[in-house]
Amino acid sequence: MSRTAFLKRASKGFTLIELLIVIGIIGILAAIVLVAVDPAKRLKQSRNARRFAETNAILNAILNYTVDYKGTLPSALTSATGAGVPFVIGSGGAASLTACPSSLTGLTQNVTSTVDLAADTALVSNYIAEIPVDPRGVNDAGDVYNSEVTGYYVLRSANGRLEIGSCNPEAEDENTTPQIKIKR
Repeated sequence: MSRTAFLKRASKGFTLIELLIVIGIIGILAAIVLVAVDPAKRLKQSRNARRFAETNAILNAILNYTVDYKGTLPSALTSATGAGVPFVIGSGGAASLTACPSSLTGLTQNVTSTVDLAADTALVSNYIAEIPVDPRGVNDAGDVYNSEVTGYYVLRSANGRLEIGSCNPEAEDENTTPQIKIKR
């Protein structure tokens, strides 16, 4: 093999320095992307989206029940909820003062009493598979959300409108916490 043929063959690959520089650039770009994407913020946004969907599902189940039963609300709502009094959805009887704070719900008072929608088997079996529980499972004050205190509230206004909301929406940035509620 001649010397020129050997040099042409040897110059077809990359040097170690070139490979290290490319790997370093890829590493820097990957770090920038991970910081820019901010996975913690995306998780908060996805949990808030789920809370919105679940409040909508609860309200739609109650409204469909009301239509099918000729304007009658589920028994738990007619017997327990007075107009203008918010209740945490759950079977626990009472919720702590921090389970559904007014600072996060936008209500004028903390929600401390519960209403058990799951006890109405016609509502749960026919209109919603189960009463949802807050996706995070706990709030910043350490209150645990489960079937006894779900992390969602219901409010019936004086004119019969229902509002379903989340007790624990998460701040998606340091300045704003969304209020997740639906009224119909």
